[in-house]
Amino acid sequence: MIRKLIEEITKKNAPVVVGLDPMLSYVPKQVQEAAFGEFGETLEGAAEAIWQFNKGIVDAVSDLVPAVKPQIAMYEQFGIPGLAAFQKTAAYCKEKGLIVIGDVKRGDIGSTSAAYAVGHLGKVTVGSKSYSVFDEDFATVNPYLGSDGVKPFLEVCKEEDKGIFVLIKTSNPSSGEFQDQKVDGVPLYELVGRKVAEWGEECMDGDYSNVGCVIGATYPEMGKILRKQLPKTYVLVPGYGAQGGTAKDLAVYFNDDGLGAIINSSRGIIAAYKKEEYAKFGEENYAEASRQAVIDMIEDINRAR
Repeated sequence: MIRKLIEEITKKNAPVVVGLDPMLSYVPKQVQEAAFGEFGETLEGAAEAIWQFNKGIVDAVSDLVPAVKPQIAMYEQFGIPGLAAFQKTAAYCKEKGLIVIGDVKRGDIGSTSAAYAVGHLGKVTVGSKSYSVFDEDFATVNPYLGSDGVKPFLEVCKEEDKGIFVLIKTSNPSSGEFQDQKVDGVPLYELVGRKVAEWGEECMDGDYSNVGCVIGATYPEMGKILRKQLPKTYVLVPGYGAQGGTAKDLAVYFNDDGLGAIINSSRGIIAAYKKEEYAKFGEENYAEASRQAVIDMIEDINRAR
């Protein structure tokens, strides 16, 4: 699957992923009103609003970007209707030819982790039949429980040609409370990086592995160290834009071949119409504002790359 992602990145010259993390406060009034008019101010109405919002953005940017990254928490907050909107969003993005990275941050042990892997990346068996449920192409995985939590995902990746991005160094300010602590003089994030490299050897797909990692744009010095340690690992980089990561911080995440990283922006894209530089588009043209924000982001990152 990483080979397919690289092909799409190369074809579109766009090492970027749009985070589909819709809050109701991001959804323009006309979209909310249409959804509430049909379903009322209910969980179903909220789910319809975020689905229609997503669809507008995907229609506007699908020719520009290789991938999208829906964050499941933004859907789960609306219960079963929200999860249905997540599923519908993922399916629609795949219809439009986009790679879907499910930002689900799953991590458990044994059969529980296996169930997460099957639900998001594999097929669940029901009697004599099998079903792909959420059917993302990649999923984000929390490695805190160790190999017991990651290996079930590796097995599904091998069976289905899917991939994972394992959290190593996240972009949030308090990440260092655990991730920067030293074990025998080595930062924990480096130890996790070593395991990611080990797991990655089991799932090679060309020059890169289907086991990628997550390193925040807000920590470029740490990213530089990890990039050297993980030459065959694709890096999903959150934190660009709204969280403070800048284009100049991003060059260290790419290999000499110009590959090796994909940069995420979420609210900076999907809520672009709320930003001063895109306010001219207005709420009615929110999707066009998102398109322009994607164009600007691609140019920004490619200059740095």
